[in-house]
Amino acid sequence: MEPVSDEEFEALIDDALDDIPEHFARAMTNLVVLARPANEDNPELLGLFVGVPLPEQHANHSGYLPDAVFIYKDALEAICADVEELREEVRITVFHEVGHYFGMEEEALHELGWG
Repeated sequence: MEPVSDEEFEALIDDALDDIPEHFARAMTNLVVLARPANEDNPELLGLFVGVPLPEQHANHSGYLPDAVFIYKDALEAICADVEELREEVRITVFHEVGHYFGMEEEALHELGWG
């Protein structure tokens, strides 16, 4: 597929975040979601959660840098035929990585279709 601009890619991420149910979105504190060109260690990686899953955070879990979700543009574009497919894959990847923030394991995420 023809690559989209960085701004268009970030808009796709924003659209996916807008689709997260309200009760989950309100619980997403101290979390940033960032677009990146690629993961240096694993260029085929679509997304990555870095941090402490919410269920493992202690009540006094403050003073830390935000947990982060990285969404990798190059890898996602490489598996998509067009912008509509990219939109859906970005959505799935965002939901998958945010699921890890909420403590969900791979099996559960795949069962939900976020795999």
